[in-house]
Amino acid sequence: MSTQIEPGTSPASGNPLAHLAKLARDTVPPMHPAGRPFVLGAAVATLLLRRAWRPAGVLGGIATAWCAWFFREPQRVTPARDGIAVAPADGTVAHVESATPPPELGLGDRAMTRVSVFLTVFDVHVQRLPASGEIVQAAYRPGKFLSADLDKASEDNERNSLLLRTDAGHELAVVQIAGLVARRIVCSVGDGDRADAGRTYGLIRFGSRVDLYVPAGSRILVEPGQRTVGGETVLAELPTGGERA
Repeated sequence: MSTQIEPGTSPASGNPLAHLAKLARDTVPPMHPAGRPFVLGAAVATLLLRRAWRPAGVLGGIATAWCAWFFREPQRVTPARDGIAVAPADGTVAHVESATPPPELGLGDRAMTRVSVFLTVFDVHVQRLPASGEIVQAAYRPGKFLSADLDKASEDNERNSLLLRTDAGHELAVVQIAGLVARRIVCSVGDGDRADAGRTYGLIRFGSRVDLYVPAGSRILVEPGQRTVGGETVLAELPTGGERA
C-alpha cells in the first residue's frame, strides 16, 4: 500500500529525527569561512588538552564552542524598499553626527551624516552591505587600535573603507574599524564588484566598530543607544532629489 502525503507537508514531517535536524539547521546559524581555521585550531587544542588532563579538555571544548558561536553568520531578511540604507552590522548606535568621510575614498571635505555602530564581543561580527549598487572603491589604511567606542577611533584606528554608489546614484561610505582587541579586518569585495543590500562582505575580529556615511540630506531613523540588526534595521532614508552624494 502506498503512503499518501498530505498537501503542504513533506516526508520529513513524520520523522521526529529529521524534524529535529531541520530545526537545528534553522536555529543554529552557519559559520563565516574566516572563522573555520580558528575553530579547527581550537578543536585540535581541545583534543590535546583532553589527553593530557580531562578538565582542561572540557574548558577547551567550551572555548571551541564559543569560537564557533563568535563567527556565526545568521541569515537575515533585508527590506526590499528603494532609497534606504540598512545597518551594516549588529551592535549599538554610538554616534549620529556630521563628519567628513575617510580621505582615501576621495569624497573631498564635504560633510556627510555618519552613523557609528559599536560591536562588542557578544555581537554578530560579520558586516553587510547597506544598499544595492556598485563598489566604486575599496581602501585599506593601517592605524592604531584604540577602543572602538572612542570618537577618534574613526580617524586614528586601522580601517577598511568602501565607497558604494547605489543604483539611484547616491554615494555611501561604509567603514570597518578595528578596536582595542580587534586585530584583523576581513573584506571580500573590491573595486567594481556588484553590491547587493544585506549581503555579507566582511568580518572584524574581535571587538570593533562600523561607520556608515550617508548624504547630508538623508533622514536618519535611529538614535544613539538603539540596537541594530545588520542587514535588516533601516538606518536612513536617502534623499529623493537634489544632492545625491
